Amino acid sequence: MRDGLLATLGVVLYSDLRAHLKRDAVIVVGAQLDLVDAGAALAENDVARVEQWIRAGLLSKPAAADVERWSIDREARFDSLIVAPFVLIRPHERPASAQN
Repeated sequence: MRDGLLATLGVVLYSDLRAHLKRDAVIVVGAQLDLVDAGAALAENDVARVEQWIRAGLLSKPAAADVERWSIDREARFDSLIVAPFVLIRPHERPASAQN
């Protein structure tokens, strides 16, 4: 399974995420959690692990403020992983002076 997930791992721009955001299919993965591990747990329907990560704040839907900030920053990049029907993302952090 991990090999299949790794094949969908990549870097995307905000513009690549817009359609997925509109259909509420984007999940933000915290920096402390491996993107592929999160994807594997979702794909395997590992409810216990996924719920634990949600409670810990490691998996979440993007906040409206995040989406607004990303839509303004044309250089915003994200690690992404497709676990249909979801797209898991982790924003690349950049210094505030490098944004916009």
